[in-house]
Amino acid sequence: MEFWKKLKNKFIESNMSDKREKDIIFPESKGKITINILKEKLADIEDLIIKDIIVGGEKVSLLFMKSLIERLVLQDMILTPLENIKGEIQEDTFKMAVKVEDNQLPELLYDIASGSTILIAHRKNLILKLDTTSPPNRSISSPLNETTVMGPSDSFTEDLDMNIGLIKKRIANPELKVKGLILGTEMRNKISVLYMNNIANQENIDRVLYRLNNIEFQGFWGTSTLKQMIEDSPFSPFPQLGITVRPDTTVSALLDGRIIVLMDSSTEAIIAPMSFYEMFITPEDYYNRWISASFLRLPRFGGFFITIMLTPFYISILTYHPEMLPPPVLALLFESRMRVPFPPLVEVIIIEIVIEVLREAGARMPSKIGQTIGIVGGIVIGTAAVDAGLASNILIVLVALSALLSFLSPAFLMSSSARMVRYIFIIAAGTFGLYGQMLTFAWLLAHLANLTSLGTPYLAPFIPRLWSDLLDTIFRAPMKFIYKRKGMSRAKKQLIRPLDEE
Repeated sequence: MEFWKKLKNKFIESNMSDKREKDIIFPESKGKITINILKEKLADIEDLIIKDIIVGGEKVSLLFMKSLIERLVLQDMILTPLENIKGEIQEDTFKMAVKVEDNQLPELLYDIASGSTILIAHRKNLILKLDTTSPPNRSISSPLNETTVMGPSDSFTEDLDMNIGLIKKRIANPELKVKGLILGTEMRNKISVLYMNNIANQENIDRVLYRLNNIEFQGFWGTSTLKQMIEDSPFSPFPQLGITVRPDTTVSALLDGRIIVLMDSSTEAIIAPMSFYEMFITPEDYYNRWISASFLRLPRFGGFFITIMLTPFYISILTYHPEMLPPPVLALLFESRMRVPFPPLVEVIIIEIVIEVLREAGARMPSKIGQTIGIVGGIVIGTAAVDAGLASNILIVLVALSALLSFLSPAFLMSSSARMVRYIFIIAAGTFGLYGQMLTFAWLLAHLANLTSLGTPYLAPFIPRLWSDLLDTIFRAPMKFIYKRKGMSRAKKQLIRPLDEE
């Protein structure tokens, strides 16, 4: 306990020092904001342009970052109107301009760094801010992850406004609320929280906003880093909030009463709350017929438990419980291991690590080379390992099958969690056999049952039981018979459609 108190005090002191540092860098402006103060604060920035021009006999200065604006925007929005001004510049000369007060120096510096253009009329000491931000963006494309055969093929981009537009194009409803936040002491990330005001649970909305508003961090370079800061249990290996790059999945979550968090410069959206079984559901399940969707969900969900149990079961059987297998199968196993000098535990760990190395190497290489390395490396190394007597050919098959099953989940973070949890089962199986596996499985269930996502049980609707939700879990009922929103979202409006509707 004493250690945690010291760690907490150190964390608080660190935050306080950050705040003091922030105060030193951006002191409250004691006087008027002048061009010299701005030049001093923005020194050593190569792409900063300071342009002095004469308008109506008055000196006017323009400050902007050339890397964040387009020349045509600057010309049409500012320079051309300035050429037509006959008298002095007034506050309403530019319709989209915002007057900057003298006590807004920190915000003004961040606005310039974000792409706004600042106009200073020296004679009147008038400072106007114009939003000329036009950072480089790419167009909308198909999602590289979460691909489906049916359904829309657009995905989020790195532009926050474009992402909100993709959602609003589908939900043209004034009940769709968008709240903007600025997070990060150094990066100043733009965050948007979206929810359906007439559906979403108010407690969930308040909890998300509270957690976001209480984050003290330097900045976020991706939505996944932000997600880890607002999860209920940061030490758990399992993701407790959803991530998607698909607008249709986001819209479905909004209509179910979930909260969506978007961040500028990130292509992913956070879905809160999210249950364990929803990590195995794809958008295609709802575009497909109910019987096909149910048939495809079963291997995804079951594959998670098989992948964490398969190679540990191999260790348990060969090390502690050989009598559980029929004699022909047992003879086959021992024959395949005749030249292997290692015990099953070491043999499995060696091959599992080889598979992880191949996966990492394939992921870090260019896509075409990575695929080749993955296929050729797997075949060559697998064959060589068997010939060299480092592993049995049956284990190679089991490890390859286990690796494939771990990727059945559409949520990449859940696939990573399954691989990590598998090592715990491998150690338990090598130490205590099947008893160790069962004890570890009991720990896994207890851990999952204790997890929450935004305060809602992670294993819902299985624990606690929500009968209405069971119509859309491993088995997906026909859409005509799904009347209620999922209990996980604790929505204000439970019914999707009237119960008496035919």
